[in-house]
Amino acid sequence: MDKTKRRQMSHFRRRKRVRRKISGTKQRPRLSVSRSLKHIYAQIIDDETGTTLVHASSLSPEIKQNTDKGGKTKTAQSVGKLIAAKAKEHQIKGVIFDRGGHLYHGRIKALAEAAREEGLQF
Repeated sequence: MDKTKRRQMSHFRRRKRVRRKISGTKQRPRLSVSRSLKHIYAQIIDDETGTTLVHASSLSPEIKQNTDKGGKTKTAQSVGKLIAAKAKEHQIKGVIFDRGGHLYHGRIKALAEAAREEGLQF
C-alpha cells in the first residue's frame, strides 16, 4: 500500500472513530468541519432528523468577495465567523464540534476559535 492510500485510510478510520462518539441533537446540534486542499466547509447538523440547519464555506459569496488575500487560515476564520452569525440567526447557541478526523490544528483550529469568539459555545 502506498503512502497516499495509507494516509487516506488513517483519515477515514479517525473520522469514523470520532463519529461513533459524537451525535448532534435539536438542543445541541453538531458543527461538522470538512476541508479540501483549497476550501473549507462547515455545517451545523441535527442528527436526530438528519437535516442540515446552517452551512457556510469558503465558496460562500460573503466570504469569496472579502478574502482575496490572506491565505487559507484567514479564510477559515471568516468561515467560522459566518457560521456563528448564521447560527445566531437560527437561535443556536451551543454545538458539538466534529473536526471530521482532522487534527485540531491550523485551519480547523482557526475556524473553531473564530466561531467561539462570535459567541458559539462548544
